Amino acid sequence: MLRVAVVLTVAALGSTVDPVVAQVVPKSPEEVARPGGTLPGDPAIALVKIADGFNDPVGVSSAFDGTGRLFVVERVGRVKVVTQDGTVLPEPFIDLTKSNPLGTEVQTVFVEQGLWAIAFHPKFRENGYVFLSFCSVPFNGANLIVRVTVDPASPNAISSEQINKTAKVILNIPQPYYNHYGGKILFGPDGYLYIGKGDGGWEGGQNLNRLWGKMLRVNVDPAAGTQAYSIPKDNPFLVASKDQMMALFGITEEGFSHIKMGGRPEIWAYGLRNPWQFAFDPKRGDLWIGDVGQNHWEEIDWQPHSSKGGENYGWKHNQASHCHPSIGPNDKCPIVGVLPVAEYPHQEPYPGAPKLRDGWGCSVTGLGIANYAGMDGVFVAGDWCSGRVWGVGWDKANSKWQMQELLHTALQFTGGNHDEDGSILAVNCYCFYLDDKGAMSNPPGALWRIMAADQVPAGAEVAKTRSR
Repeated sequence: MLRVAVVLTVAALGSTVDPVVAQVVPKSPEEVARPGGTLPGDPAIALVKIADGFNDPVGVSSAFDGTGRLFVVERVGRVKVVTQDGTVLPEPFIDLTKSNPLGTEVQTVFVEQGLWAIAFHPKFRENGYVFLSFCSVPFNGANLIVRVTVDPASPNAISSEQINKTAKVILNIPQPYYNHYGGKILFGPDGYLYIGKGDGGWEGGQNLNRLWGKMLRVNVDPAAGTQAYSIPKDNPFLVASKDQMMALFGITEEGFSHIKMGGRPEIWAYGLRNPWQFAFDPKRGDLWIGDVGQNHWEEIDWQPHSSKGGENYGWKHNQASHCHPSIGPNDKCPIVGVLPVAEYPHQEPYPGAPKLRDGWGCSVTGLGIANYAGMDGVFVAGDWCSGRVWGVGWDKANSKWQMQELLHTALQFTGGNHDEDGSILAVNCYCFYLDDKGAMSNPPGALWRIMAADQVPAGAEVAKTRSR
């Protein structure tokens, strides 16, 4: 999440924010970055441990309230407070496992279910608003976005009574299957709440009448009334989605193409499979999305801060810059919508392909954007299976995107975000599909900070790396 100062700065400067020179979306698959590139300056980083002992940590956030506190999301339905000195407070900040008289609010039967994210209102210091995104037991696995309010007398723990007294449901999104939820929520530089929503488990990214497979954008501060949210006036499908009288003549073909009757006005972008983790560049306001792939490719999408929304990222017709379904190495198909800026293969890039030894992964987890440690506007992502950490950035000297492997760890990355000072945070759990023991029984995970390799404090614990 972006601290208030950054939100105001980006919003105020708008197009005068100094952009990375000539940064553009790829126009052909050949322009999409793949493993093996080198970022400008060839940066060297380390993952430094802040705290550990978390049960299936899947998210982290800062309140950007000047306290330096970090809030680690545990899949089971709890949020833990980590103080500025790395101490984990024993009492949870939020505990949804005890807020329902009949049991937990959070469904965790499958590894992709649980409490996914916490986001703090840009005016959190004034209103105490905290937003949660989770898989609901009472609503049969639906994705709930709920706002609760901190009691000023208890800043480090919201009691069950306070949760039930102040809870306000913002969105209730039904889920057809138990996977591909997405789940992250984040306030953008414009002050609106962005919601990453997976395709519901079955290729739902192209249907504008559904919220599945989309990036959503809503205003959680509606002007008046009791509504939970309103639609920003510049959302791309606000007008196009409205019912209108039929006109046979006098409308151009282009005009017809903009009519999306029955579409959902909450949609900001579509054609996504599972945008599990996304982030805004604290310096420029650009949106970066790590979209988890199907069987063969992972993709990283970039949307400049000047975007008006409405991008179609191609799923289910394409996975990254490749065909879906994939049949072989020489598949031919149209590219639908906007290409990613970077992609990386699974160990088997197409059915029957020889298994790769290097440069592969299985599930992209966006961590954040680095404007430090020798990097400028570099999107950092971790892979859940391989433990690799990738950096994606624009190489203005060569006018191309570069994708570099920065680390190869033994960690399973599950989430990331920015600290108050703009540094990137990451969490890892040990919760593989086939070996998952449940949200409270897997080995404990940890919270990490990405730092320049030559600035690691003496005595700090760093993530172990594998030889490349």
